[in-house]
Amino acid sequence: MAIKHYDIIIIGAGLSGIGTACHIAREYPGKSLAILERRENVGGTWDLFRYPGIRSDSDMASFGFNFKPWLSDKVLAQGGAIRNYVRETAEEFGLYEKIRFGLKLTNSDWSSKDQKWTVSCMQEASGETQLFNCNFLINCAGYYNFDQGYRPAFPEEEVFTGDILHPQKLPEDFDYGGKKVVVIGSGATAITLVPAMVDKAEKVTMLQRSPSYVMSLPDTDKASKVLSKILPESWVFQMARRRNILIQRALYLACQRWPKVMRKLLLSHMYKNAPTVDKRHFTPKYMPWDQRLCAAPDGDFFESLRSGKAEIVTDHIERFDETGIVLKSGQHLEADTVIAATGLEIQLMGGSSLSIDNEEVNLPRKMAYKGILIQDVPNYAWIFGYTNAPWTLKCDIGGRYLCRLFAHMENTGVSVATPVDTKNSATDASILDGFTPGYIARAIDKMPRQGKADPWRITMHYGKDKKMLVKDPVDDGILQFEAAAPDSSQQSDLLQQATLIT
Repeated sequence: MAIKHYDIIIIGAGLSGIGTACHIAREYPGKSLAILERRENVGGTWDLFRYPGIRSDSDMASFGFNFKPWLSDKVLAQGGAIRNYVRETAEEFGLYEKIRFGLKLTNSDWSSKDQKWTVSCMQEASGETQLFNCNFLINCAGYYNFDQGYRPAFPEEEVFTGDILHPQKLPEDFDYGGKKVVVIGSGATAITLVPAMVDKAEKVTMLQRSPSYVMSLPDTDKASKVLSKILPESWVFQMARRRNILIQRALYLACQRWPKVMRKLLLSHMYKNAPTVDKRHFTPKYMPWDQRLCAAPDGDFFESLRSGKAEIVTDHIERFDETGIVLKSGQHLEADTVIAATGLEIQLMGGSSLSIDNEEVNLPRKMAYKGILIQDVPNYAWIFGYTNAPWTLKCDIGGRYLCRLFAHMENTGVSVATPVDTKNSATDASILDGFTPGYIARAIDKMPRQGKADPWRITMHYGKDKKMLVKDPVDDGILQFEAAAPDSSQQSDLLQQATLIT
Protein backbone atom coordinates (compact mmCIF):
# COMPACT_ATOMS: atom_id res chain seq x y z
CA MET A 1 0.00 0.00 0.00
CA ALA A 2 1.42 3.38 -1.01
CA ILE A 3 2.11 5.73 1.89
CA LYS A 4 1.90 9.45 1.26
CA HIS A 5 4.51 11.47 3.17
CA TYR A 6 4.12 14.98 4.59
CA ASP A 7 6.34 17.09 6.78
CA ILE A 8 3.41 17.87 9.07
CA ILE A 9 -0.03 16.31 9.50
CA ILE A 10 -2.83 18.02 11.43
CA ILE A 11 -5.79 15.97 12.63
CA GLY A 12 -9.05 17.91 12.43
CA ALA A 13 -10.31 20.86 10.39
CA GLY A 14 -12.23 22.68 13.10
CA LEU A 15 -11.27 25.97 14.72
CA SER A 16 -8.16 24.46 16.33
CA GLY A 17 -6.96 22.64 13.22
CA ILE A 18 -7.56 25.48 10.78
CA GLY A 19 -6.08 28.04 13.19
CA THR A 20 -2.92 25.98 13.73
CA ALA A 21 -2.61 25.26 10.01
CA CYS A 22 -2.80 28.99 9.23
CA HIS A 23 0.18 29.72 11.45
CA ILE A 24 2.24 26.93 9.90
CA ALA A 25 1.23 27.67 6.29
CA ARG A 26 2.14 31.32 6.78
CA GLU A 27 5.48 30.72 8.52
CA TYR A 28 6.56 27.61 6.59
CA PRO A 29 5.06 27.70 3.09
CA GLY A 30 7.74 25.26 1.92
CA LYS A 31 6.73 22.49 4.31
CA SER A 32 4.32 19.89 3.03
CA LEU A 33 1.18 19.95 5.16
CA ALA A 34 -1.92 17.78 5.25
CA ILE A 35 -5.08 18.18 7.31
CA LEU A 36 -7.03 14.96 7.87
CA GLU A 37 -10.69 15.60 8.59
CA ARG A 38 -13.31 12.96 9.34
CA ARG A 39 -16.27 15.05 8.24
CA GLU A 40 -16.96 16.28 4.70
CA ASN A 41 -16.71 19.96 5.67
CA VAL A 42 -14.51 22.20 7.75
CA GLY A 43 -15.81 23.61 11.01
CA GLY A 44 -15.60 20.66 13.40
CA THR A 45 -18.02 21.28 16.26
CA TRP A 46 -19.69 24.10 14.35
CA ASP A 47 -20.39 21.83 11.39
CA LEU A 48 -21.65 19.00 13.60
CA PHE A 49 -24.03 20.83 15.94
CA ARG A 50 -27.15 22.18 14.21
CA TYR A 51 -29.64 22.41 17.07
CA PRO A 52 -31.88 25.51 17.40
CA GLY A 53 -30.02 28.60 18.58
CA ILE A 54 -26.54 27.02 18.42
CA ARG A 55 -24.05 29.80 19.15
CA SER A 56 -20.77 30.58 20.85
CA ASP A 57 -20.68 31.09 24.60
CA SER A 58 -17.59 33.31 24.30
CA ASP A 59 -17.39 36.71 22.66
CA MET A 60 -16.17 36.50 19.07
CA ALA A 61 -13.50 39.18 19.42
CA SER A 62 -11.50 36.77 21.61
CA PHE A 63 -12.98 33.51 20.31
CA GLY A 64 -12.05 34.30 16.71
CA PHE A 65 -8.52 34.13 15.31
CA ASN A 66 -6.14 36.94 16.22
CA PHE A 67 -4.88 37.03 12.62
CA LYS A 68 -8.38 37.23 11.10
CA PRO A 69 -10.55 39.89 12.73
CA TRP A 70 -14.17 39.06 13.49
CA LEU A 71 -15.74 42.07 11.82
CA SER A 72 -19.19 42.11 13.34
CA ASP A 73 -20.79 43.90 16.26
CA LYS A 74 -22.43 40.64 17.37
CA VAL A 75 -20.87 39.53 20.65
CA LEU A 76 -22.02 35.88 20.63
CA ALA A 77 -22.18 34.50 17.10
CA GLN A 78 -24.61 31.95 15.70
CA GLY A 79 -23.23 28.55 14.72
CA GLY A 80 -23.73 29.14 11.01
CA ALA A 81 -21.74 32.40 11.16
CA ILE A 82 -18.87 30.65 12.95
CA ARG A 83 -18.96 27.84 10.39
CA ASN A 84 -18.69 30.37 7.58
CA TYR A 85 -15.86 32.14 9.41
CA VAL A 86 -13.84 28.92 9.56
CA ARG A 87 -14.51 28.27 5.86
CA GLU A 88 -13.45 31.79 4.88
CA THR A 89 -10.26 31.44 6.89
CA ALA A 90 -9.40 28.12 5.24
CA GLU A 91 -10.00 29.60 1.81
CA GLU A 92 -8.03 32.77 2.56
CA PHE A 93 -4.96 30.77 3.63
CA GLY A 94 -5.21 28.26 0.77
CA LEU A 95 -5.88 25.32 3.08
CA TYR A 96 -8.63 23.53 1.16
CA GLU A 97 -6.12 21.91 -1.18
CA LYS A 98 -4.38 20.48 1.90
CA ILE A 99 -7.49 18.93 3.50
CA ARG A 100 -8.31 15.24 3.04
CA PHE A 101 -11.98 14.82 3.93
CA GLY A 102 -13.87 11.73 5.10
CA LEU A 103 -10.96 10.12 6.94
CA LYS A 104 -11.40 8.63 10.40
CA LEU A 105 -8.14 8.32 12.32
CA THR A 106 -7.60 4.83 13.74
CA ASN A 107 -3.96 4.71 14.88
CA SER A 108 -0.82 6.81 14.98
CA ASP A 109 2.48 4.99 15.54
CA TRP A 110 5.91 6.57 15.93
CA SER A 111 8.94 4.72 14.58
CA SER A 112 12.06 5.54 16.57
CA LYS A 113 14.18 4.03 13.81
CA ASP A 114 12.65 6.05 10.98
CA GLN A 115 11.80 9.08 13.12
CA LYS A 116 8.38 9.26 11.51
CA TRP A 117 4.74 8.89 12.41
CA THR A 118 2.63 6.43 10.45
CA VAL A 119 -0.99 7.53 10.55
CA SER A 120 -3.68 4.96 9.75
CA CYS A 121 -7.08 6.19 8.63
CA MET A 122 -10.29 4.68 7.32
CA GLN A 123 -12.12 6.32 4.42
CA GLU A 124 -15.59 6.14 5.92
CA ALA A 125 -17.43 6.20 2.61
CA SER A 126 -15.63 3.12 1.27
CA GLY A 127 -14.13 1.45 4.34
CA GLU A 128 -10.73 1.61 2.66
CA THR A 129 -7.64 1.98 4.84
CA GLN A 130 -5.27 4.79 3.94
CA LEU A 131 -1.79 5.33 5.34
CA PHE A 132 0.21 8.51 5.70
CA ASN A 133 3.46 9.30 7.39
CA CYS A 134 4.93 12.53 8.65
CA ASN A 135 7.75 14.03 10.64
CA PHE A 136 5.49 15.88 13.05
CA LEU A 137 1.89 15.10 14.06
CA ILE A 138 -0.52 17.66 15.54
CA ASN A 139 -3.82 16.48 16.99
CA CYS A 140 -6.57 19.10 16.80
CA ALA A 141 -9.48 16.68 17.05
CA GLY A 142 -10.85 18.15 20.28
CA TYR A 143 -11.79 16.14 23.32
CA TYR A 144 -15.23 14.67 22.79
CA ASN A 145 -16.92 11.94 20.81
CA PHE A 146 -18.37 13.17 17.51
CA ASP A 147 -20.44 9.99 17.15
CA GLN A 148 -22.57 10.48 20.23
CA GLY A 149 -23.10 12.68 23.24
CA TYR A 150 -23.61 11.55 26.80
CA ARG A 151 -27.09 10.11 26.95
CA PRO A 152 -28.07 8.33 30.18
CA ALA A 153 -30.80 5.72 30.07
CA PHE A 154 -34.02 7.01 31.65
CA PRO A 155 -36.33 4.67 33.61
CA GLU A 156 -39.12 3.29 31.40
CA GLU A 157 -38.26 5.63 28.54
CA GLU A 158 -39.33 2.93 26.08
CA VAL A 159 -43.00 3.54 26.88
CA PHE A 160 -42.79 7.23 25.89
CA THR A 161 -44.61 7.80 22.60
CA GLY A 162 -42.70 10.95 21.64
CA ASP A 163 -39.12 11.58 20.56
CA ILE A 164 -36.09 11.56 22.87
CA LEU A 165 -33.16 13.25 21.15
CA HIS A 166 -29.69 14.45 22.07
CA PRO A 167 -28.72 17.93 20.75
CA GLN A 168 -25.69 16.41 19.05
CA LYS A 169 -28.05 14.35 16.88
CA LEU A 170 -30.84 16.90 16.53
CA PRO A 171 -31.54 17.43 12.81
CA GLU A 172 -31.32 21.02 11.59
CA ASP A 173 -34.82 20.75 10.11
CA PHE A 174 -36.41 19.04 13.12
CA ASP A 175 -40.03 20.20 13.40
CA TYR A 176 -41.03 21.06 16.96
CA GLY A 177 -43.73 23.57 16.00
CA GLY A 178 -46.75 23.41 18.29
CA LYS A 179 -45.17 20.71 20.46
CA LYS A 180 -44.60 20.46 24.19
CA VAL A 181 -40.83 20.27 24.59
CA VAL A 182 -38.89 19.26 27.71
CA VAL A 183 -35.19 20.08 27.71
CA ILE A 184 -33.26 18.02 30.26
CA GLY A 185 -30.16 19.80 31.51
CA SER A 186 -28.94 23.12 32.88
CA GLY A 187 -25.72 23.78 30.98
CA ALA A 188 -24.90 26.06 28.07
CA THR A 189 -26.77 23.89 25.57
CA ALA A 190 -30.01 23.93 27.55
CA ILE A 191 -29.69 27.67 28.20
CA THR A 192 -29.37 28.14 24.43
CA LEU A 193 -32.15 25.76 23.39
CA VAL A 194 -34.92 27.11 25.62
CA PRO A 195 -35.14 30.69 24.26
CA ALA A 196 -34.50 29.49 20.71
CA MET A 197 -37.50 27.11 20.76
CA VAL A 198 -40.17 29.12 22.55
CA ASP A 199 -41.49 30.96 19.49
CA LYS A 200 -42.44 27.76 17.63
CA ALA A 201 -43.11 25.28 20.43
CA GLU A 202 -46.39 25.24 22.35
CA LYS A 203 -44.44 25.11 25.59
CA VAL A 204 -40.78 24.62 26.61
CA THR A 205 -39.82 23.27 30.03
CA MET A 206 -36.24 23.09 31.23
CA LEU A 207 -35.84 20.22 33.69
CA GLN A 208 -32.69 20.42 35.78
CA ARG A 209 -31.32 18.36 38.64
CA SER A 210 -29.33 21.35 39.89
CA PRO A 211 -29.05 24.99 38.72
CA SER A 212 -26.18 26.71 36.91
CA TYR A 213 -24.93 30.28 36.94
CA VAL A 214 -26.39 32.26 34.03
CA MET A 215 -25.13 35.70 33.06
CA SER A 216 -26.97 38.13 30.83
CA LEU A 217 -24.55 39.66 28.31
CA PRO A 218 -25.16 42.36 25.70
CA ASP A 219 -25.64 40.82 22.27
CA THR A 220 -24.19 43.87 20.51
CA ASP A 221 -20.78 45.42 21.16
CA LYS A 222 -21.95 49.02 21.26
CA ALA A 223 -18.51 50.44 22.05
CA SER A 224 -16.95 48.77 19.00
CA LYS A 225 -19.89 49.82 16.87
CA VAL A 226 -19.23 53.46 17.71
CA LEU A 227 -15.45 53.21 17.40
CA SER A 228 -15.68 51.55 13.98
CA LYS A 229 -17.12 54.79 12.60
CA ILE A 230 -13.91 56.69 13.35
CA LEU A 231 -11.17 54.03 13.51
CA PRO A 232 -9.99 51.24 11.16
CA GLU A 233 -11.87 48.01 11.74
CA SER A 234 -8.66 46.09 12.51
CA TRP A 235 -7.86 48.55 15.32
CA VAL A 236 -11.35 48.24 16.75
CA PHE A 237 -11.10 44.44 16.66
CA GLN A 238 -7.78 44.40 18.51
CA MET A 239 -9.07 46.84 21.10
CA ALA A 240 -12.17 44.71 21.69
CA ARG A 241 -10.08 41.55 21.85
CA ARG A 242 -7.71 42.94 24.50
CA ARG A 243 -10.57 44.44 26.48
CA ASN A 244 -12.61 41.25 26.50
CA ILE A 245 -9.65 39.05 27.41
CA LEU A 246 -8.94 41.29 30.41
CA ILE A 247 -12.60 41.32 31.48
CA GLN A 248 -12.88 37.53 31.23
CA ARG A 249 -9.68 37.02 33.20
CA ALA A 250 -10.74 39.52 35.86
CA LEU A 251 -14.11 37.80 36.26
CA TYR A 252 -12.49 34.38 36.61
CA LEU A 253 -9.89 35.60 39.12
CA ALA A 254 -12.55 37.40 41.13
CA CYS A 255 -14.58 34.18 41.33
CA GLN A 256 -11.50 32.25 42.45
CA ARG A 257 -10.31 34.85 44.97
CA TRP A 258 -13.65 35.96 46.41
CA PRO A 259 -16.02 33.06 45.64
CA LYS A 260 -18.62 33.95 48.28
CA VAL A 261 -18.81 37.57 47.20
CA MET A 262 -19.05 36.66 43.51
CA ARG A 263 -21.64 34.03 44.29
CA LYS A 264 -23.83 36.66 45.95
CA LEU A 265 -23.43 39.01 42.98
CA LEU A 266 -24.27 36.31 40.43
CA LEU A 267 -27.25 35.06 42.43
CA SER A 268 -28.53 38.62 42.74
CA HIS A 269 -28.11 39.06 38.97
CA MET A 270 -30.17 35.96 38.25
CA TYR A 271 -32.88 36.74 40.82
CA LYS A 272 -33.24 40.25 39.39
CA ASN A 273 -33.57 38.96 35.81
CA ALA A 274 -36.18 36.34 36.74
CA PRO A 275 -38.11 37.96 39.61
CA THR A 276 -41.17 35.73 39.27
CA VAL A 277 -39.21 32.47 39.26
CA ASP A 278 -38.62 30.55 42.50
CA LYS A 279 -35.07 31.36 43.65
CA ARG A 280 -34.21 27.72 44.21
CA HIS A 281 -34.12 27.31 40.42
CA PHE A 282 -31.25 29.81 40.31
CA THR A 283 -29.25 28.78 43.37
CA PRO A 284 -26.39 26.47 42.29
CA LYS A 285 -24.76 24.19 44.85
CA TYR A 286 -21.23 24.87 43.58
CA MET A 287 -19.11 28.02 43.57
CA PRO A 288 -18.74 30.20 40.44
CA TRP A 289 -16.30 28.86 37.86
CA ASP A 290 -16.11 25.38 39.33
CA GLN A 291 -18.02 24.98 36.07
CA ARG A 292 -18.28 27.38 33.14
CA LEU A 293 -20.71 30.24 33.48
CA CYS A 294 -23.60 30.16 31.01
CA ALA A 295 -24.17 33.21 28.83
CA ALA A 296 -27.57 34.60 27.81
CA PRO A 297 -27.29 37.21 25.01
CA ASP A 298 -29.45 40.20 25.92
CA GLY A 299 -30.88 38.00 28.67
CA ASP A 300 -32.88 35.93 26.17
CA PHE A 301 -33.12 32.97 28.55
CA PHE A 302 -34.54 35.12 31.34
CA GLU A 303 -36.91 36.83 28.89
CA SER A 304 -38.32 33.45 27.81
CA LEU A 305 -39.11 32.68 31.46
CA ARG A 306 -40.61 36.10 32.17
CA SER A 307 -42.83 35.85 29.10
CA GLY A 308 -44.40 32.62 30.33
CA LYS A 309 -43.42 30.79 27.14
CA ALA A 310 -40.92 28.71 29.08
CA GLU A 311 -40.65 27.36 32.60
CA ILE A 312 -37.92 25.86 34.72
CA VAL A 313 -38.32 22.84 37.01
CA THR A 314 -35.71 21.57 39.49
CA ASP A 315 -36.32 17.91 40.29
CA HIS A 316 -35.22 14.35 39.54
CA ILE A 317 -36.74 11.92 37.06
CA GLU A 318 -38.69 9.06 38.58
CA ARG A 319 -39.69 7.49 35.25
CA PHE A 320 -41.15 8.14 31.83
CA ASP A 321 -44.72 7.31 30.87
CA GLU A 322 -46.56 7.46 27.54
CA THR A 323 -47.12 11.22 27.64
CA GLY A 324 -44.09 12.59 29.44
CA ILE A 325 -42.00 12.47 32.57
CA VAL A 326 -42.98 11.61 36.15
CA LEU A 327 -40.77 13.40 38.66
CA LYS A 328 -39.78 12.19 42.11
CA SER A 329 -41.87 14.97 43.62
CA GLY A 330 -44.90 13.44 41.90
CA GLN A 331 -45.19 16.24 39.32
CA HIS A 332 -45.86 15.18 35.75
CA LEU A 333 -44.34 17.01 32.77
CA GLU A 334 -46.29 16.53 29.55
CA ALA A 335 -44.05 16.23 26.51
CA ASP A 336 -44.21 15.48 22.82
CA THR A 337 -40.44 15.83 22.49
CA VAL A 338 -37.67 15.41 25.06
CA ILE A 339 -34.24 16.83 24.32
CA ALA A 340 -31.55 15.31 26.51
CA ALA A 341 -29.02 18.13 26.82
CA THR A 342 -27.12 15.89 29.21
CA GLY A 343 -23.59 16.66 28.11
CA LEU A 344 -20.73 15.38 26.03
CA GLU A 345 -18.96 12.05 25.84
CA ILE A 346 -15.23 12.58 26.31
CA GLN A 347 -13.01 11.02 23.66
CA LEU A 348 -9.35 11.96 23.38
CA MET A 349 -7.20 11.92 20.26
CA GLY A 350 -10.23 11.56 18.01
CA GLY A 351 -10.86 8.07 19.34
CA SER A 352 -7.67 6.67 17.82
CA SER A 353 -4.86 4.84 19.55
CA LEU A 354 -1.42 6.35 19.99
CA SER A 355 1.68 4.17 20.05
CA ILE A 356 5.47 4.32 19.95
CA ASP A 357 7.24 1.46 18.18
CA ASN A 358 3.91 -0.41 18.26
CA GLU A 359 3.58 -0.07 22.04
CA GLU A 360 0.47 1.88 23.06
CA VAL A 361 0.99 5.09 25.00
CA ASN A 362 -0.71 5.11 28.39
CA LEU A 363 -1.96 8.68 28.06
CA PRO A 364 -3.42 9.05 31.59
CA ARG A 365 0.04 8.36 33.01
CA LYS A 366 1.70 11.05 30.91
CA MET A 367 1.93 14.75 31.65
CA ALA A 368 1.17 17.62 29.32
CA TYR A 369 4.21 19.79 28.57
CA LYS A 370 3.33 23.50 28.33
CA GLY A 371 -0.19 22.26 27.67
CA ILE A 372 0.86 21.47 24.08
CA LEU A 373 3.24 18.48 23.92
CA ILE A 374 2.99 15.10 25.67
CA GLN A 375 5.61 13.64 27.98
CA ASP A 376 7.87 11.04 26.30
CA VAL A 377 5.98 11.29 22.99
CA PRO A 378 8.26 12.52 20.17
CA ASN A 379 7.19 15.14 17.59
CA TYR A 380 3.61 15.17 18.76
CA ALA A 381 1.43 18.12 19.73
CA TRP A 382 -2.06 18.19 21.16
CA ILE A 383 -3.92 21.48 20.87
CA PHE A 384 -6.17 21.71 23.92
CA GLY A 385 -7.86 25.05 24.61
CA TYR A 386 -9.04 26.82 27.72
CA THR A 387 -12.00 25.92 29.91
CA ASN A 388 -12.08 29.29 31.69
CA ALA A 389 -11.62 31.48 28.60
CA PRO A 390 -12.25 31.23 24.86
CA TRP A 391 -10.89 27.91 23.59
CA THR A 392 -9.07 29.45 20.64
CA LEU A 393 -6.86 31.74 22.73
CA LYS A 394 -4.76 28.69 23.61
CA CYS A 395 -4.92 27.42 20.03
CA ASP A 396 -3.48 30.70 18.75
CA ILE A 397 -0.45 30.76 21.05
CA GLY A 398 -0.08 27.00 20.66
CA GLY A 399 0.27 27.40 16.89
CA ARG A 400 2.81 30.18 17.37
CA TYR A 401 4.80 27.99 19.77
CA LEU A 402 4.92 25.15 17.26
CA CYS A 403 6.31 27.51 14.62
CA ARG A 404 9.00 28.58 17.10
CA LEU A 405 9.77 24.92 17.81
CA PHE A 406 10.10 24.12 14.11
CA ALA A 407 12.43 27.11 13.66
CA HIS A 408 14.62 25.94 16.53
CA MET A 409 14.80 22.41 15.14
CA GLU A 410 15.77 23.68 11.70
CA ASN A 411 18.35 26.10 13.04
CA THR A 412 20.02 23.48 15.22
CA GLY A 413 19.80 20.64 12.69
CA VAL A 414 17.70 18.30 14.83
CA SER A 415 14.68 16.32 13.73
CA VAL A 416 13.10 15.03 16.94
CA ALA A 417 11.81 16.90 20.00
CA THR A 418 10.57 15.02 23.07
CA PRO A 419 9.59 16.45 26.48
CA VAL A 420 11.18 14.31 29.21
CA ASP A 421 10.57 14.51 32.96
CA THR A 422 13.95 14.18 34.68
CA LYS A 423 12.86 15.54 38.08
CA ASN A 424 9.95 13.29 39.03
CA SER A 425 7.46 16.11 38.54
CA ALA A 426 4.32 14.02 38.12
CA THR A 427 1.26 14.36 40.33
CA ASP A 428 -2.06 12.51 40.29
CA ALA A 429 -3.94 15.66 39.28
CA SER A 430 -5.45 15.66 35.82
CA ILE A 431 -4.95 18.53 33.38
CA LEU A 432 -8.47 19.72 34.29
CA ASP A 433 -8.11 19.36 38.04
CA GLY A 434 -10.66 21.57 39.82
CA PHE A 435 -12.98 21.85 36.83
CA THR A 436 -16.05 19.84 37.78
CA PRO A 437 -18.77 19.62 35.09
CA GLY A 438 -20.27 16.17 34.71
CA TYR A 439 -18.70 15.35 31.35
CA ILE A 440 -15.22 16.04 32.77
CA ALA A 441 -15.86 14.16 36.02
CA ARG A 442 -16.98 11.10 34.04
CA ALA A 443 -13.71 11.02 32.10
CA ILE A 444 -11.17 12.18 34.65
CA ASP A 445 -9.28 8.87 34.40
CA LYS A 446 -8.79 9.35 30.66
CA MET A 447 -7.00 12.67 30.97
CA PRO A 448 -3.24 13.27 30.97
CA ARG A 449 -1.69 14.37 34.26
CA GLN A 450 -0.07 17.60 35.23
CA GLY A 451 3.09 18.21 37.22
CA LYS A 452 4.20 20.07 40.32
CA ALA A 453 5.61 23.07 38.47
CA ASP A 454 6.05 24.63 35.05
CA PRO A 455 6.24 23.52 32.30
CA TRP A 456 4.25 20.48 33.44
CA ARG A 457 1.63 22.47 35.34
CA ILE A 458 -1.56 23.55 33.57
CA THR A 459 -2.36 27.11 34.59
CA MET A 460 -5.38 27.95 32.40
CA HIS A 461 -3.86 31.45 32.46
CA TYR A 462 -3.58 33.14 29.07
CA GLY A 463 -1.00 35.72 30.16
CA LYS A 464 1.36 33.16 31.71
CA ASP A 465 0.89 30.73 28.84
CA LYS A 466 1.56 33.43 26.26
CA LYS A 467 4.90 34.24 27.89
CA MET A 468 5.82 30.55 28.19
CA LEU A 469 4.83 29.63 24.64
CA VAL A 470 5.65 32.79 22.68
CA LYS A 471 8.58 34.35 24.54
CA ASP A 472 10.43 31.85 26.75
CA PRO A 473 13.34 29.90 25.16
CA VAL A 474 12.31 26.78 23.26
CA ASP A 475 15.35 24.87 24.54
CA ASP A 476 14.66 24.77 28.27
CA GLY A 477 16.62 21.66 29.22
CA ILE A 478 13.45 19.61 29.51
CA LEU A 479 12.69 19.32 25.82
CA GLN A 480 15.23 16.82 24.48
CA PHE A 481 16.37 16.83 20.85
CA GLU A 482 17.78 14.21 18.50
CA ALA A 483 19.62 14.61 15.23
CA ALA A 484 18.19 13.10 12.07
CA ALA A 485 18.72 9.36 11.68
CA PRO A 486 20.53 8.40 8.47
CA ASP A 487 18.23 6.97 5.82
CA SER A 488 18.80 3.54 4.31
CA SER A 489 20.99 4.82 1.47
CA GLN A 490 23.17 6.76 3.92
CA GLN A 491 23.45 3.70 6.14
CA SER A 492 24.58 1.65 3.13
CA ASP A 493 27.22 4.23 2.23
CA LEU A 494 28.49 4.34 5.80
CA LEU A 495 28.71 0.55 5.93
CA GLN A 496 30.62 0.47 2.64
CA GLN A 497 33.04 3.12 3.90
CA ALA A 498 33.60 1.22 7.13
CA THR A 499 34.32 -1.95 5.14
CA LEU A 500 36.90 -0.16 2.97
CA ILE A 501 38.61 1.31 6.05
CA THR A 502 38.95 -2.07 7.71
